[in-house]
Amino acid sequence: MQSGRGGEGMQKCSVLDGISLWWCGLMSMACASAVGLDSASPVVRSGIPKSKLFFSRFASATNPKANPGSFDQSHSAIVLKLKMSRNYTALPTSSSIELQYLSNVIEDDIPNENGMPNTRFEEDDVGEVDDLPLIVDGDERMPGCDTGSGIPGAVFNLATSIVGAGIMALPAAMKVLGLVLGFFAIVVMGILSEISIELLVRFSVLSKSSSYGEVVQSSLGFPMRILSEICIIVNNAGVLVVYLIIIGDVMSGSPDHIGVFHQLLGDGMWDLRKLVILVILFLFLAPLCALEKIDSLSLTSAASVALAVVFVVVCCVIAFVKLVQGKISRRRIGPDFTSKEAILDLLVVIPIMTNAYVCHFNVQPIYNELKGRSPGKMDRVGRITTTLCVVIYFATAVSGYLLFGDDTESDVLTNFDEDLGIRFSSMLNYVVRIGYVLHLVLVFPVIHFSLRQTVSVLLFKDKFPLGRSKTLALTGVLLGIIYLGSTMIPNIWVAFKFTGATTGLSLGFIFPCLIALKLDKLGENLTKGERVLSWMMLSWAVLVSIIGVVGNIYSLTSSSS
Repeated sequence: MQSGRGGEGMQKCSVLDGISLWWCGLMSMACASAVGLDSASPVVRSGIPKSKLFFSRFASATNPKANPGSFDQSHSAIVLKLKMSRNYTALPTSSSIELQYLSNVIEDDIPNENGMPNTRFEEDDVGEVDDLPLIVDGDERMPGCDTGSGIPGAVFNLATSIVGAGIMALPAAMKVLGLVLGFFAIVVMGILSEISIELLVRFSVLSKSSSYGEVVQSSLGFPMRILSEICIIVNNAGVLVVYLIIIGDVMSGSPDHIGVFHQLLGDGMWDLRKLVILVILFLFLAPLCALEKIDSLSLTSAASVALAVVFVVVCCVIAFVKLVQGKISRRRIGPDFTSKEAILDLLVVIPIMTNAYVCHFNVQPIYNELKGRSPGKMDRVGRITTTLCVVIYFATAVSGYLLFGDDTESDVLTNFDEDLGIRFSSMLNYVVRIGYVLHLVLVFPVIHFSLRQTVSVLLFKDKFPLGRSKTLALTGVLLGIIYLGSTMIPNIWVAFKFTGATTGLSLGFIFPCLIALKLDKLGENLTKGERVLSWMMLSWAVLVSIIGVVGNIYSLTSSSS
């Protein structure tokens, strides 16, 4: 009885072991199915059902009369069958096996002694390197990807980044150069800017760089990248300072012109320019600048472009009507050499016009978003945009100079406080000034976003500061510095003289030419004509920058004395 009970207990134990093994088999089958070893997998196709791997062990465990070595024999048989499989090898690890799929198996037609096909393996191609990333970020697109913006969208984005506050100083630049030389300067500056953009795009693709700083670092080294980012910060901060100056001049007035608030409301505290700028900055600009994502400002960008177009169209219509009516006197064709002040303005007018075309640090992001991008396609975008901007700039500069002549201010918007000599003059004055102020208010946070990103990269090594509090703190500090700059600089002519002679020429011409000439040494990527043109542009930019800086210093010392 005892032996019977012992045999019964042993049988129960064997059954329990069998059930446990059966459960483990089901779990293993489920795991195998989860990782892709289903009925359509190569295991089943090779003639070894998954159930056989588990139920063979279950059968041996539930049979008490079985040979004690039957399990080992069954296990060895399974391993042998796996070894004989065409597409798998078995690596025994303790009591389990690991299946490895072999994709580089070659079968011979001649069978071996066991009647199975001979198999041999070839090494993978070690020399082939896959440049494609395993995980692609949302902002990165593979070459040839169909997503992104087309040529019209890229032209719109690039034109938005070009047309800004620099357009306000072009009528004054036309007054300094005259109509003929002014038109020539606008066209030539546009062509040179387009050439530098094409060089920048070509060598950005060559060096696989996705930003302005990266292509500078790949060609000129990390210290020059830091210098380029400082130039971007100074340039963007200068542009925002100019925006605040224009807003203050238009809304509260300047020493020679009346502001919108004074015309509508009379005398009051709104005549205080610094106070008006501070209130507008705090109530309207700061909430928009506090946004953490640029896509939140997409609608404001579209509205700002529409308002800029309204400004250009209204100016051209007014000038055309007055020209037809014969109410415009003859304007100068060439520059004025009759005074020392006019000669000093000639020294700095080219750097000032440079600000109107500086967009080079925004070219790489636009190129990265271009659908089916290629250097040739981006060249088309640049040429269309340059042609469009030359037409807009010439129309604005000529219409502004024709309307106001030698009385044209550095900020032409301040001239629209007087009677234009046509019907609905007062209404058109308000439309032009208030419309462009709204344009600047909507563009301001977009430029500030780029400024904050660059400062964050320089200080925190990250485009987006960690934490909402750090973002707000950085935004507050930047807005405070920009406000102080707007209260200390008298007019936009002074601001454009310094940024144009330093950061504008550096970002638009000096860095792109240095990049092209430096990377050209690594391979024949420039033709002889392009190499000569790059050297000429570099020499011209350095010379104009030196003359502009010297002229600025001399004008400041003369005015102070």
